Amino acid sequence: MITGSEFYKVMCAMTPLYFAMFVAYGSVKWWKIFTAEQCSGINRFVSVFAVPVLSFHFISQNNPYKMDTMFIVADTLSKLMVFVLLSLWAVFFKSGGLDWLITLFSIATLPNTLVMGIPLLQAMYGDYTQNLMVQLVVLQCIIWYTLLLFLFELRAARLLIRTEFPGQAAGSIARIQVDDDVISLDGMDPLRTETETDINGRIRLRIRRSISSVPDSVLSSSLCLTPRASNLSNAEIFSVNTPNCFFNGGGSGTLQFYNGNNEIMFCNGDLGGFGFTRPGCGVSPRRLSGYASSDAYSLQPTPRASNFNELDVNGTGTPVWMKSPVAGRIFRHTSSPKMTWESGQRHIAKDTINVPEKEISFRDALKAAPPSTAAGAAASMEEGAAAKNTAPVAAIGKQEMPSATVMVRLILTVVGRKLSRNPNTYSSLLGLVWSLISFRWNIALPNIVAFSIKIISDAGLGMAMFSLGLFMALQPKMITCGVKKATMGMLIRFISGPLFMAAASILVGLKGSRLHAAIVQAALPQGIVPFVFAREYGLHPDLLSTLVIFGMIVSLPVTILYYVLLGL
Repeated sequence: MITGSEFYKVMCAMTPLYFAMFVAYGSVKWWKIFTAEQCSGINRFVSVFAVPVLSFHFISQNNPYKMDTMFIVADTLSKLMVFVLLSLWAVFFKSGGLDWLITLFSIATLPNTLVMGIPLLQAMYGDYTQNLMVQLVVLQCIIWYTLLLFLFELRAARLLIRTEFPGQAAGSIARIQVDDDVISLDGMDPLRTETETDINGRIRLRIRRSISSVPDSVLSSSLCLTPRASNLSNAEIFSVNTPNCFFNGGGSGTLQFYNGNNEIMFCNGDLGGFGFTRPGCGVSPRRLSGYASSDAYSLQPTPRASNFNELDVNGTGTPVWMKSPVAGRIFRHTSSPKMTWESGQRHIAKDTINVPEKEISFRDALKAAPPSTAAGAAASMEEGAAAKNTAPVAAIGKQEMPSATVMVRLILTVVGRKLSRNPNTYSSLLGLVWSLISFRWNIALPNIVAFSIKIISDAGLGMAMFSLGLFMALQPKMITCGVKKATMGMLIRFISGPLFMAAASILVGLKGSRLHAAIVQAALPQGIVPFVFAREYGLHPDLLSTLVIFGMIVSLPVTILYYVLLGL
């Protein structure tokens, strides 16, 4: 039976974390203390320093030679059970598929263990649970997030192959070469492909970034926005909404600025001082939000090009830089005729012409828009309108794929590159290596190093919750996927996940407080990293976003309810 003092101890541990989250929410939503750019700076500190150092701090203090094998086996078994069941459903049922396998596996098995699990379980069941949660964090970072990234890249690779080689042509691909500057197939940077066919009909495919298609005169311009490293870890949060008042026509989704002579135009909020204007709107403001609608909440452990990555051509043939509402998508227009490549989709207007090079982005499933009429100068196509008026592409025979060896080599290449640019990868591995050395030979960090790490890690939990509050405040609404999907996601997260964990724990023989701790940690709120991957790869980001936001609010009463029921 849970006593009043034990309940108060739990509340004392959790209230400060939620206080930090709601202070951040109010600072943006009600009090207007922080702007979107200032939120970006806070979140960059959290993603690059606070969370990685916090991970290193916990992992380096955990003794790897005294790990709870039964607890780890129970956690691993529960995840494997979910993965096998979802795989069978995806293979043998028409309603299944790789997309929902990835999403449901993320929801059911990957909670927010580092930020929420350690303080909550430590308050409920004692200090020994900190070591249990750290062990799960290590497995998440090294094994489960890597598996999840592998599945996302597999999905992206399949979309790429289907787009470029419909039907049986893909079966002839003998080699896929990925340029060094292509970090991922997630579609954040538009890609293009080149092929070579030998005398035996075998195809060698090369994947390149489409930045090479931009004219040299534009790239060499002093005003050209250069690539930047961005979104390096799993706590960086941006707004998913760019104010509509900044868009042409109040909602076209494209931001354009014109000078008085209708010459070269750049979509940069800082150019208002140079006299750039919009038709009917006067001089542009000096500072605008620098966020595209895809900059929602970013782990993105890869450097990526600036968001200003769309080249347009106006009626006079003058290059125009525009900003799409979705980063990583190319809109290339001419006055007439025109062809637009977007998200692996081919949109063809009347009087279509052939384009020798394809610039593609693989963020959504294959769709093609019906012909539409262009009036006057070419206008950008809204993502929502494109999705509403699209139809599946007819397959040319049975779709084939390259050999398993070719696909595995491709996916391992991009997964390795992406992990190599994630600070949490290094912090987890360094923490594990140091703990192996420290506890094997009883070596401690020098005080000057230990205190330097501690001062940042002490701020890690609070700042991580603060950044979640900023994320909540920057969203247009808390439930973005619809009530039905949100309800199903909550049931999977807070009921199905604990049930699978309870079954696996009982099978391996966990009892007492360790069994209770295993069940409660499975009912923690949705992990941040799965949502970040979902946003980057364009796979159900609205559902994962809702579970991150709404789940943080619901999780505290739910976990306390489990705590009380298990204590009866």
